[in-house]
Amino acid sequence: MSVRILGTLLTALLAVAGCSPPDSSHTVSGRATTQGPFLGAPASFVNRVWVVAASKQVAPGELRIFLSEGTLVMASPHGTPALGTWRYDGGHLTITEEGREYQVEIQELNENVFRIRIHGPGEPVDIRFQPAGRPPVPPEGPERP
Repeated sequence: MSVRILGTLLTALLAVAGCSPPDSSHTVSGRATTQGPFLGAPASFVNRVWVVAASKQVAPGELRIFLSEGTLVMASPHGTPALGTWRYDGGHLTITEEGREYQVEIQELNENVFRIRIHGPGEPVDIRFQPAGRPPVPPEGPERP
């Protein structure tokens, strides 16, 4: 995929995600939640563009957008953009990529950091995201992905 096409796709996604600014009052506790098909989902990660800040398994700079209707947009400057799905049900986040479901733990979620652990075959995948377009947020304490 050409850089021009990827740039156009990312610009469109940023525009869509920017249509509804994030509300910092949302927390992972589920008190303030999204409306629609994913009732109970912490809204602070929804409809925002997240960039991989640290991970042993995922390249820094890759983007993820959890759209409110359940689409997961995955983009990388080094590969073809892909679509998956996500759902938040009963306090559990599930991501589906290429037809495979993965259970996901939300380990940290606030305005500046979205840290998850994806469980699947093999070792868990730890990813620390930050909002796209912001300077890096250093981890607190010992280095964490």
